[in-house]
Amino acid sequence: MTSAAPRSTPLRSSLVALKRVLPGLALCTAVTAAAVGLESVEVQLFGRAWLEALVLAILLGTAIRTAWTPPSRFFSGIAFGAKTVLEIAVVLLGASLSVTTLLEAGPGLLAGIAAVVALAIAASYGIGRALGLHHRLAILVACGNSICGNSAIAATAPVIGADGEDVASSIAFTAVLGVLVVLGLPLLVPLFGLSPMQYGVLAGLTVYAVPQVLAATAPVAALSVQVGTLVKLVRVLMLGPVVLALSLGASRLREETDAPDPQVTAGNRPKSGRIAIHHLVPWFILAFLGVAGLRSAGVIPQAALAPIAETANVLTIVSMAALGLTVDVRSVAGAGLRVTLAVVASLATLTAVSLGLIRLLGIA
Repeated sequence: MTSAAPRSTPLRSSLVALKRVLPGLALCTAVTAAAVGLESVEVQLFGRAWLEALVLAILLGTAIRTAWTPPSRFFSGIAFGAKTVLEIAVVLLGASLSVTTLLEAGPGLLAGIAAVVALAIAASYGIGRALGLHHRLAILVACGNSICGNSAIAATAPVIGADGEDVASSIAFTAVLGVLVVLGLPLLVPLFGLSPMQYGVLAGLTVYAVPQVLAATAPVAALSVQVGTLVKLVRVLMLGPVVLALSLGASRLREETDAPDPQVTAGNRPKSGRIAIHHLVPWFILAFLGVAGLRSAGVIPQAALAPIAETANVLTIVSMAALGLTVDVRSVAGAGLRVTLAVVASLATLTAVSLGLIRLLGIA
């Protein structure tokens, strides 16, 4: 008589999932520890940290990934760190922010963010087409640069029926350029004489991902972090209207005969007039806004704010290490010169439009 196989229980499933992510998560934690250690060395040698642990974690992770491809057992944990850990960090960050910070800037900034996104998408699409990119790839580059990088590409791809090659080309650049923007954007502060408020708006309008906004603004000022994060979240919320518009207006692209990569779009190509809700507003954005609302209402005790902020900071560094471990600089070489020029020109246009908005609104 054979014994029955043990039944799967929630606890058993959780242990299996934990075992699967531990190797990669341990690697991310090791990179984080090295980044924090290097920051401490900087303080001891120079009296200040010229590169924050957030930035160092990205650089170390990218260097490791470019020089060494981790075995497959690390993949789940790295992906968990780059996605789930950063989403949790963003949610916790809501406890350190007050929604009044953005409201004080006035309704002009909110309208300006929407206008920048719309103008940047149109200009980026035009640049891509002028450089010979086909419609789908030009749309992916435009949405990725103008809204939120990989998230916008992932949400847009099934709506327009993009194939794996287009998605891979677009994501390769958002990964590498995302790191370069984080490192290079603070240099614009002395170049243009930007105040912490102005720089926060600029970072929120140009940096790809919410956690990358933290890395780009933390070396400048706390106000830049707050404003940049809130502006970025408003920009992310523009993904909903944009994807909805593409869903309703891109039926011709979806119906073309070239089959999409099944790993990218299988089961996700929406029927006419319908779109998956989870593509519109990510759960962690809603959770962030909820936590920020609780902070503004005084529900979160003052004594809890510092520990929550420190936890968010540590998780953000871990997620930056994971992000770096997903970036192979050599992957850019396979994307092609035209895509390179389109993405760089699109990003330059977005930066110029963002600086123009700051001057137009008279943000001090």
